Amino acid sequence: MSATDQGAPGAERTLGQLVAAATAEMSALVHDEIALAKVEIKQDVKRAGIGSGAGITAGVLVLFSLPVLSFAAAYGIHNLGLGLAWSFLIVGGVFWLLAGLVGLLAVSKFKKIKPPVKTMDSVKQTAAVVATVKPHPRPVSDQAVGVARSSS
Repeated sequence: MSATDQGAPGAERTLGQLVAAATAEMSALVHDEIALAKVEIKQDVKRAGIGSGAGITAGVLVLFSLPVLSFAAAYGIHNLGLGLAWSFLIVGGVFWLLAGLVGLLAVSKFKKIKPPVKTMDSVKQTAAVVATVKPHPRPVSDQAVGVARSSS
């Protein structure tokens, strides 16, 4: 191989060689970026899986503790001198009150949900711009017409 083929300093490369080198380098860059993204995503998915498992475990433990804490609260109120039935009714009423407050919070948050107005406006603007664009007429050579006619 000559110095021109090897890309030695000071050697001039042809346009074809420059395009081939640029294409190869861009392809390698894209492949490297994809590989990096795969590694990062794999790490994030693993972390998300571990975090989800820990969150679900914590939720299950809290869910299992609610009956025990409810009984403890009811018996604690009973020890203050109130009847056992009234103690359980108070604990149940507190749960209903909390559920109602959380429900009101959920309803207020759902009412604030609106359609993506900015996105819809942007899509409409883009569609309007694309609709006005017309292709530039290209002159058709006699050879192209002949090829098109012969293939149909």
